[in-house]
Amino acid sequence: MDIALIIIGFLFCLLGIIGSFLPVLPGPFTSWIGLLILHITDAVPQNWTFLGITLGISLVVWVLDYVVPALGTKRFGGTKYGMIGSSIGLIIGIIFMGPFGIIIGPFVGAFIGELIKDSNESSKALKAAFGSFIGFLAGTFLKFIVSVGFLIFFFIKVSENWGNLF
Repeated sequence: MDIALIIIGFLFCLLGIIGSFLPVLPGPFTSWIGLLILHITDAVPQNWTFLGITLGISLVVWVLDYVVPALGTKRFGGTKYGMIGSSIGLIIGIIFMGPFGIIIGPFVGAFIGELIKDSNESSKALKAAFGSFIGFLAGTFLKFIVSVGFLIFFFIKVSENWGNLF
């Protein structure tokens, strides 16, 4: 049973890394669930302090994921339309352009969103799209780093308790 839980926990950690790039999945929190599943096993001792700290980190990153793109958009003169367009552009970009769409989609989406808001100001829309894009990249990078960190913690905990598994 412990082996099955470890495999499931590992899959959650991987899903969390994927969720760092997809706006529909909370990446770090999904990776944290993998750590929680790992600590449920009999092979790995439960460490509630570790789980509490990592949960706190995942929740802070989750909140920052909404704040950082908004700050980037606002800093460059964008509006809510640019932020929404950036998220929609990401989804469409991934569907139609694959990994390359992660970069192009948010930018184009924010630009179109700003043009919908005010079609006369294409230079302002371009500037706001750039801000939204920078904010999106910063938030994505933060989620990715935390999710990879949780995966590393997962491997460390498994390797420390390898003898208890067999």
